[in-house]
Amino acid sequence: MRKILLVLGASLSLASSHVLAHGNDKPLHGGIVQTAADLQFELVVQPTGAALFIVDHGKPADASKVSGKLTVLNGTEKAEAEFKHAGGNKLEAAGVTLTKGAKAVASLTGAGNKPLTVRFTVK
Repeated sequence: MRKILLVLGASLSLASSHVLAHGNDKPLHGGIVQTAADLQFELVVQPTGAALFIVDHGKPADASKVSGKLTVLNGTEKAEAEFKHAGGNKLEAAGVTLTKGAKAVASLTGAGNKPLTVRFTVK
């Protein structure tokens, strides 16, 4: 009986974690995915900077009303770039370099929303 309860408890805990998930946590664009405020953010390194894709419960979010900046720390070097809307759920920050091990912080605000900070480490 005890063994059955353990198996049942483990099954329920696995099922509940799947139900609580908000969309896919795997990168859709080859970047790094983080979740904040029930939204998913994927930071993608580009030759001229970075792109940030925003997903709301598995669907592309409207990024046209989102503004902010990307701060990048490469060792002791710090660089910042403003995000520009690049269509749909995509924002772009030009003029920053993201190398392996770099820390990136996206500081964002949206229409009527509180400021939001999302942290990434480049792999």
